[in-house]
Formats: sequence, C-alpha cells, structure tokens
Amino acid sequence: MSPPTGQAGRAPTLVVIGGPTASGKTHVAATLARHFGTGVISADSRQFYHAMRIGTARPLEAELLGVPHHFLGHLGVEETWSAGAFARAAELVLQELLLHHGTAVLVGGSGLYIDAVRFGLDSLPQADEGLRRRLQERLRAEGLATLTEELHRLDPGTWERIDRHNPHRVMRALEVCLLSGAPMSAQHSGPVLRADIRIVHLALDLPRPELYARIDARVDRMVADGLVDEARALLPHRALNALRTVGYRELFDHFDGLTSLNEAIARIKQHTRNYAKRQLTWLRRDPRWQWTAPADLDRMVQAVEAPAP
Repeated sequence: MSPPTGQAGRAPTLVVIGGPTASGKTHVAATLARHFGTGVISADSRQFYHAMRIGTARPLEAELLGVPHHFLGHLGVEETWSAGAFARAAELVLQELLLHHGTAVLVGGSGLYIDAVRFGLDSLPQADEGLRRRLQERLRAEGLATLTEELHRLDPGTWERIDRHNPHRVMRALEVCLLSGAPMSAQHSGPVLRADIRIVHLALDLPRPELYARIDARVDRMVADGLVDEARALLPHRALNALRTVGYRELFDHFDGLTSLNEAIARIKQHTRNYAKRQLTWLRRDPRWQWTAPADLDRMVQAVEAPAP
C-alpha cells in the first residue's frame, strides 16, 4: 500500500469491512487500521465471548498486527449483549477514535450489530431480561416455529422482513411487540444511514469455490487447535443463546451420541457455508457496499481517501 496521505480535509470517516465468514475481514481491518493509525471495533457478536475463542475464530494477538481492537473476548458466556447495548458502547469508542485519528474501522459478520452502528438506534424498548428468559424457555420447549407463528400474528410486517430462521431476531421482534403493545414494524423508522460522519462500505468478494475451500480449511484448523475440547468444556452452558451457533451445536449433537465426530465436522462445514450464503445475501441488498478482492488493499485505501461524492 502507498503511505497514508493524512487526515487533513477529510470528514471523520468510519470504514466498515463486511464480507462472508472466512473471507479475510480480520486481516483487512487490521491492515487498514494500521495504515490510517487508528483502531478496530469488532461487530462479531460471537467473538464477544471469552470462552468461545476457537469456535468463533477469534483472532490471535499476532493477527491483530499491533492494532488496538475493541470488543473481542470481553464477555463471560453467561452474559448477554443486545445490538442496542453494543451500539451504545461502540459509539463511545467510535467517537474517541474519530476525535484522535479522524478514521475508525468497524468489522464483523453480524449484520444486526453493524447496522446498529452505521444506522444508529431506533427508540425501541430495551431488552427485558425476564421476558427474554421466558422466550428462550419457550424456544427450547416449543421450537422456533411457534414463536415465528406468534410474531406473524402480532406483527406481519416484521415477520415478512426479518430472517425467520434466526432465533435472536424472532425473539427480539416478539419482545418489542410484547413490551410495547404495538408491532415492531410500526415503531421502526427504517434504515437511514447516519449523516454525522462519512461511512465507506467495503465488502470482500471471493469466488465461491475459493470461499468454500477457505471455510473447510478453517474448520479443519479449528479442530486441530482444540475445538472439540473447547465445546466439551462449554457443554454445561449449551442452553445459552451464545452457544446456539455453528461449531458448537453440531458438536453437542456428537456428544449426545447423535452423530460421529466426522459427521459433526462435516455438518460444521456445511452449516458455515450456509451462513456465508446468508451473509452475502444481506450484503447484496445494499448497493452502498463497494466489492473488492481481499488482497486489493491499495484499492481499499483509495476508496477511503477518495473525496466525498
């Protein structure tokens, strides 16, 4: 990459790095942050949890390239963090980075958490722990379909719009309906990109076969690094929302005797590929993303340094 041109004349800038899992977002974010002399805000909701290092591919210290990273491994597995709580904490870090460096980098594969920063927050009811526990108990006892049907009855607009295969999204929408007595769709102002800062959207693009090969290789590395033992240590916490995620659910089934270890690993790979497809679908809905190869760092720098349109 060419040397930085400095911050003079450029509005405070948030660089958002998106892309499917295993596309190289961590390396790109750390490299760009080092280039611009700033820090990284992680918006990967599973990498928040300290005990889930291997299964969430949380980066090692060497992979951070000496760049300050925020919100990696700072939560205990029994703690919960909503997108709203993350956005409020991330906003403080964002403003500090922009004040001192003029640029900040936001990276992650959790669209809900990225949106909470780049769009800001609606004035929706904050999470209620008691209601959340009751919904989680219903999810375990009755299954996601029952909660989805209730959401369809209470708020068909949100039911139509959200990812109905995502338990967290369904429960949050139900929570808002039940706490406020009104549909979430009637209270949601819609995604309006914040205007107080400049936002550059960079999405990492890889040929599908290469992406899938990266996913398979990363799962193999996770297993070699001790994923099975990490999952076994977390087995007593399997009912927690944090652990209803790819890489752990499949191994829990293996521990229950439902699959062999090889079958569990194959399912982790397949489910991770499915997750990558959903991430790509989410990204492609928004034309603001500039698609680029992960290795084309000069192009990314030029996009950040380009004059605002």
